[in-house]
Amino acid sequence: MRRRDDGALEVLLVHRPRYLDWTFPKGKVKDGEREADAALRELREETGLVCELGPELASTRYTDLKLRDKTVRYWVMENCRGLFEPNDEVDRIEWLTLDEAAGRLSHRRDLDVLQSLS
Repeated sequence: MRRRDDGALEVLLVHRPRYLDWTFPKGKVKDGEREADAALRELREETGLVCELGPELASTRYTDLKLRDKTVRYWVMENCRGLFEPNDEVDRIEWLTLDEAAGRLSHRRDLDVLQSLS
C-alpha cells in the first residue's frame, strides 16, 4: 500500500506478533479466489483498510518454517479508507517513507518489493 503525505511517498508495513517481524500485508488465497482478490481481502482482514488495486509489484519466493516453497504476489494499493484495530495477526501498522521502510523490513526478500514501488 502506498500514499503520498506532503509529497513524500509512504508505504504501509505491518508488525506480526507471531513472527515478531515487520513486513507487507500478505496472506493465503482461498479455493477459487483470484490472487488479486485475496490480496484485497487479506489487507482488509489484517488492517481494516479497504483500498483500490493498482499495478502488480515484484513477487517474493521463500521456504517457510514447514519447509514449503512459497510465492507471494504483491500489488500497489491506494486510496485507502478504514480504521486499523490491532488483532491476532497484526498488532501494529506504520506508514513509512521508502528509506524508513527499507530500514524497518525484517526480511531481505521484501526489499525487492519495496524497490519495485519506485
